[in-house]
Amino acid sequence: MPAVARAPFGKTADGTGVEIFTLKNDNGIEVRITNYGAIITSLRVPDRSGAFADIVLGFETLDGYLGAHPYFGAVVGRYANRIADGRFRIDGIGHRLAVNNGPNHLHGGVKGFDKQVWDAEVLGGNGVRLSRVSRDGEEGYPGNLQVAVAYSLTNYNELIVEYQATTDQPTIVNLSQHSYFNLAGAGNGDILGHQLTIAADRYTPVNATSIPTGALAPVAGTPFDFRQATAIGARIDAKHPQLTHGGGYDHNYVLNRKGNALQFAARVVEPISGRVLEVATTEPGMQLYTGNFLDGGIVGKGNLSYGRRAGLCLETQHFPDSPNRSEFPSTVLRPGETYSSRTVFKFDVSK
Repeated sequence: MPAVARAPFGKTADGTGVEIFTLKNDNGIEVRITNYGAIITSLRVPDRSGAFADIVLGFETLDGYLGAHPYFGAVVGRYANRIADGRFRIDGIGHRLAVNNGPNHLHGGVKGFDKQVWDAEVLGGNGVRLSRVSRDGEEGYPGNLQVAVAYSLTNYNELIVEYQATTDQPTIVNLSQHSYFNLAGAGNGDILGHQLTIAADRYTPVNATSIPTGALAPVAGTPFDFRQATAIGARIDAKHPQLTHGGGYDHNYVLNRKGNALQFAARVVEPISGRVLEVATTEPGMQLYTGNFLDGGIVGKGNLSYGRRAGLCLETQHFPDSPNRSEFPSTVLRPGETYSSRTVFKFDVSK
């Protein structure tokens, strides 16, 4: 198994050094990860003819990630996705979070996990473990949270992402990986021709500010039905009120699950290159986001601009606004408990 390469990746505005880690397997697949935001900066995989391309949107230098961008490649938390009005209660005690997405809290707040420098440790077996302490009161969250994410790359062409967290006070935790994938290659057009399958019979409809209504609605007979492989662009502009809210897909799917084990969630095929991505997770939900708010204003790797729908996100997660929805799976973590979550991205080619 190739060794993990570790190198400097620049410094933050306050002079903190940042590193980048390169993992490569025996089949030539390569992933680069920085301890700034636990970000996946590059992911090179082959097409059906063996030609490699980088399939995640992002930047070549740290400076790009230090500027404004829509969470390219980052681990988002302490709570991925939205919390209505930035408010929730635990054991009758109210907590107020940063409001950074209209009236709501999104992806951990103004300075979430995506904007922090994590401690880093190279793991045997082609991996890296990133960890940090999210202090009591950070972005309004209660409790000192010890959190870690481990990335490992196998010779089965799997990128395994494992999260763990413990707390000294009751708090909420919901972590996710926010890479934008384009299996044709980052910056190479949009993802509307990608064929998508999602193992979900239901999804969570949202209101005008993208907060779930509380319903678990059937996908059958709607543009949200990806139970059979369907081009993302086939119905993305259909006249459906839910598509209007987010300018396309920006919705949580209720995955078809039995138990808590790792299970298949989604499959994406890019027909021209033949590249395939399969996602398995222990999480109950997955947010499909189709890059609706990308507008060409961000210039990324190779000096290419990222236009509308230039990438798709498959954010494995608990449901948005779960702290305010007792009917949703709980995201409360208490002292003595361990938050544990696992997602596997597997790469292949179609014939």
